[in-house]
Amino acid sequence: MTTRHSPDTTAELSVVIGAGGTGGHIYPGLALAEALRAAVPGAVVSFIGTERGLETELIPGAGYRLHTVDMIPFDPALGAKRYLLPAALLRSAHQARAVIRAQGAHAVVGMGGYPSAPAVLGARLAGLPAVIHESNAVPGRANQFAARLTPHVAVAFDRSRAHLTGGDRALTTGMPISAALAGLAERTGPERVALRAEARRALRVPAGRRLVVFNGGSLGAVRLTGAAVALARLWQGRDDVQLLVKTGPAALDGALVELAASGGRRIARAVPYLDRMDLVYAAADLVVCRAGSATVAELAATGVPAVLVPYPHAPGDHQTHNARVLSDAGAGLLLPDAETTAERLGDLIGPLLADPVRLASMAGAADPGPHARAADLLAAEVLRVAGVRLPTLEHA
Repeated sequence: MTTRHSPDTTAELSVVIGAGGTGGHIYPGLALAEALRAAVPGAVVSFIGTERGLETELIPGAGYRLHTVDMIPFDPALGAKRYLLPAALLRSAHQARAVIRAQGAHAVVGMGGYPSAPAVLGARLAGLPAVIHESNAVPGRANQFAARLTPHVAVAFDRSRAHLTGGDRALTTGMPISAALAGLAERTGPERVALRAEARRALRVPAGRRLVVFNGGSLGAVRLTGAAVALARLWQGRDDVQLLVKTGPAALDGALVELAASGGRRIARAVPYLDRMDLVYAAADLVVCRAGSATVAELAATGVPAVLVPYPHAPGDHQTHNARVLSDAGAGLLLPDAETTAERLGDLIGPLLADPVRLASMAGAADPGPHARAADLLAAEVLRVAGVRLPTLEHA
């Protein structure tokens, strides 16, 4: 077990958040941490994760303490190693308990992903209250387990209630999103128009072109990147479309070479990351993306039309269930991963880009839910469970 930074046991409020593995668990945890610090200036918020996930970069990079435990994934694909899971969970829970006590925690939050299970069990062993937040429409195994350990359950989407112990009494907070995205979600009318113009300048979108953003998730997606690069080749003669492709760092060089060789660079730009998602959503006419819970919540909150390509190997096929939150409402189109080719995308999104009325209808069909306020709502629940009541943070 590794502890980054020295512990602090003297803070007015100390909260430990279990989150790791993918950005879909980590970014909402960071949004919650931001809301807790805004509510209680000087609050100490630290994280429990492992050494193998994105948390090792994202959490210290955001300025928070990261403590790591020796947990293994809740994954049937482990084969015989799955029999090690109970021992690993117990060992990592005792490690988490030591962190929780050293941090002088008042409450623990499990955001999902396998590092959150030992955090919640560690809270139980330490005699401290814990809150879990389920971000997916179909809960992951870690939260299905953790929900049995605490009565304090929050969900991003109502449809996940049926899959959780105590789900009938769960608090629907929405998905915590960053303050920048929450601010974008609240901008309408002339403010939104002005921000769109600013965002398109920042992203170097030529005047008169519709912007299609390809976003494969935290690390990019080979399927989406390949289809986007091939589509740029097919559409290289068009003057009305611009493609922005987030490849992830591993696929960037290959995408740049292919775009240069095919002539697709004329209408497409490949980047390893998209750091300012508020600008991306403000500028985009259409997003082609995976269907992680954070992405679905961001699209719903900001009202950006989308073609959703669920990751086919997600546990419980939860990305397909996430995608249906938007597709069932008419705010997005669901495209199976196996069908995501340049030709199929061209047939699907070409008519959409030529039909601004339909795009506007899709944007208006998104149910923004409580996502723009979710970080504050979840923070209020954490503070309530920790015994801290603030009049500025009330449940809606």
